[in-house]
Amino acid sequence: MAILKRLGIALITLFFVTTLTFFVVRNTPGDALQEWALEIVQTYGISMEDAMKQVRAMYAYNPDEPVVSQYIRYVKGLAHGDLGTSILYKTSVNKIVARALPWTVFVLSTSLLLSFTIGSILGMVIAWKRKTVLDPIITGYAALTGATPDYITALILLMIFAINLKWFPTKGAYDPSVKPALSWDFIKTVLHHAVLPVAAYTFENTASWALAMKGSAVSVLGEDYIMAARARGLKESRIMTRYMGRNAMLPLVTGLAIAFGGMMGGSVLIETIFNYPGIGWFFNEAVNRRDYGLMQGLFFLTAAATIFANFVADILYTWLDPRIRLED
Repeated sequence: MAILKRLGIALITLFFVTTLTFFVVRNTPGDALQEWALEIVQTYGISMEDAMKQVRAMYAYNPDEPVVSQYIRYVKGLAHGDLGTSILYKTSVNKIVARALPWTVFVLSTSLLLSFTIGSILGMVIAWKRKTVLDPIITGYAALTGATPDYITALILLMIFAINLKWFPTKGAYDPSVKPALSWDFIKTVLHHAVLPVAAYTFENTASWALAMKGSAVSVLGEDYIMAARARGLKESRIMTRYMGRNAMLPLVTGLAIAFGGMMGGSVLIETIFNYPGIGWFFNEAVNRRDYGLMQGLFFLTAAATIFANFVADILYTWLDPRIRLED
């Protein structure tokens, strides 16, 4: 019953988020059709009225349709698994997601697992061996990355390793001269193109996981089971990882699950800077060009993934620590 209750809350939350997102997107400043019509006027020198007729015919979008009617049609589409239609690309948002999501999942899941693993290990070490030089270094590193936007880190890596040293490509997910296939040549070029996006995201997030792990680990150091393990003469490495680390990691589970859910929205700035064809890149294009259909679909995908991840985190929490039970 508790699981069903939480599932119901998640679905209600998703409904309200979807509704709010729809009306917020529809009330964003600017008119996509007018912007495109102005481009046609400037390019071909025709009247604004003729340009608007062309644009409406090209993009099959009627801005004069009542918002309520658009909303009802949108919700009905979602109920059938249809995320909508992109005005800019004139295709289903589902097809765009199917094309872009694998790249986002590949880069961000790799980055997230790396940053979480490295950060957790560092957090355990500085919590176990306090008053060492590692503590102020990690704290300073966290302050630096916390104050530095991720796009700055991405730009620095791009300028140094891609533009100046030319060790890595400046854009794309793979070399277009290599045919996509399950071959070593294709895998190699995919990995080569992913190095800088992965490095930028990992560098920005490792320290925050380390500090979160440190805070959680310090809070469990005084527990009875830690003292009992020491009294039994167990190795310090075993106490640090199995007793302190395992229990200290529990509060981080929710954050990790939510991070995986938020990953579905991509990393807009990092993907845009590296011109990496993931969800974040399409998010940027949708916002810049006022592509309402694409914005709504991607917002819904991100919200649904985050809410579902939070729901899964609650279930995982009870599995990792049997002392915790979902409330009835």
